[in-house]
Amino acid sequence: MSIILLLETATSVCSVALSINGKTVAIKEEDANNIHASKLTLFIKEVLTTSNVDFADLDAIAVSMGPGSYTGLRIGVSTAKGLCFALDKPLIAINTLKAMASGYISENPSFDGLVCPMIDARRMEVFTAIYDQNLNEVEETYAKIIDEHSFSELLSNHQTVFIGNGAEKSIAIIKHHNAASFLGNVNSASNLSILAQEAFTRQQFEDVAYFEPFYLKDFVVTTPKRGMENKR
Repeated sequence: MSIILLLETATSVCSVALSINGKTVAIKEEDANNIHASKLTLFIKEVLTTSNVDFADLDAIAVSMGPGSYTGLRIGVSTAKGLCFALDKPLIAINTLKAMASGYISENPSFDGLVCPMIDARRMEVFTAIYDQNLNEVEETYAKIIDEHSFSELLSNHQTVFIGNGAEKSIAIIKHHNAASFLGNVNSASNLSILAQEAFTRQQFEDVAYFEPFYLKDFVVTTPKRGMENKR
């Protein structure tokens, strides 16, 4: 039996789940801005308490590795690494977009089209990838500016469902009969369950000391325009 703690902090959703043999048995999550630092450890304790599981009982820690929010990923990964160091447990990292697709496919097993998870990257840009119904990668993870021509070639041949908070701003732009649906924020630690179990079975672990989140794009610190400092 494998017991894995699952952490998802790549978007505004702060989510913690516990899986046993690849099935989610407990979950605690909340969708709100800037809560990861204050809520993540509380959610971890609540999930373990609810499940009557001690930290020592865990077999591994799995974390959503990105792409996504720089701050959210940093908090999630640093928490996961801290637990792995303290408990001497292996670290499993799951691509956030693949986890989103896995969650949709597991809940919609009869869907035979493509899944396009999208994470909002500000303005009209999204972090995205394309997966088929067997979770094979059709297009790898990349950053994309959304316009009326986005995915036109793909949509001409395949029914595609768009999921995630990036899909919310795409619904008014992508108009095609094969665009099956647009679903909002679907980030949840429960999406990691199956993929984390598969990684655990393969003993596919990360180097805890050197692992870093998959930011995809460099974090850019903006500076106030000239004269704004005097208006504060």
